[in-house]
Amino acid sequence: MKPIVRIGARASKLSQAQSRLMQAQIVATLGYAPEQAEEVAPLILITTTGDRIQDRRLMEAGGKGLFTKEIEEALADGRVDVAIHSLKDVPAEDPPGLTLACFPEREDVRDVIVSLTCERFEDLPPGARLGTASLRRQAQSLHRRSDLEIVMMRGNVDTRLRKLEEGEADAIMLAMSGLKRLGLEGRAAEAIDPYECPPAPGQGALALQTRVGDAGQDWLKSLDHQDTRLCIAAERGAMAALEGSCRTAIGAHARIEGGRLALVVEALTPDGALRWRREGLAPATSEEKVRGLGLQLGQAIRDEAGDKLVV
Repeated sequence: MKPIVRIGARASKLSQAQSRLMQAQIVATLGYAPEQAEEVAPLILITTTGDRIQDRRLMEAGGKGLFTKEIEEALADGRVDVAIHSLKDVPAEDPPGLTLACFPEREDVRDVIVSLTCERFEDLPPGARLGTASLRRQAQSLHRRSDLEIVMMRGNVDTRLRKLEEGEADAIMLAMSGLKRLGLEGRAAEAIDPYECPPAPGQGALALQTRVGDAGQDWLKSLDHQDTRLCIAAERGAMAALEGSCRTAIGAHARIEGGRLALVVEALTPDGALRWRREGLAPATSEEKVRGLGLQLGQAIRDEAGDKLVV
């Protein structure tokens, strides 16, 4: 049979794991049996520029759009019908003709410490080497522990775990959502409180991106999770106000409690010496209201921090 939905996704192991989870949900929503997945909604793997570059930070190579560019090109020219992204890799603005059409229910938002010798971040010895390629994780870690040595560590989850085991660092920081989707959550030594250290905007969430004209399809609507959508709108509002990219160390965490959305946003200098932080509440009734809160808090930080914020 002719495929109904061709799915474009990164070729990394984590991307394949989370994309196959979504593939199964898409196929079920369309009313087909699991064994028909590759006929109904084939997964088309695309290696992105971000996957190829492993020797330096993304901000030195062009920013977070490097993980989405080739997939978005395939979507725009009709080679795929929907793209599955890790939302934290998606820039604040959509390319012309494309839109983020669906946000499935979010996974765990927290960062985690993985170490062979320590159970908690506080237990790391003085001058310990912490592996991460994230400017935000670097800045937040140095804010808590200025004695740490940051080791630039790119690569997929397996690669980073192997580097840890080979002694390149005393600990590494990863996203709990990635470990869970790979069945590796047991490797986490400590999960970091997302209020104390807000994760990247959209961390733990997947985004289904389509061409604008395809965004209203019923199967997309049925997979969309309203609370996730609202939290994402608030966090990405803050990101937009702060011009969030791989060149700015910013975190944002939204949660919904009792009909209200609570948002905490922070930004730091890369060395962790300076931190700006704002919190606020908004009715969890519309994307417009919660995004407005994110924009407000992000702009307040931007006004206070000024040029100190950008590398």
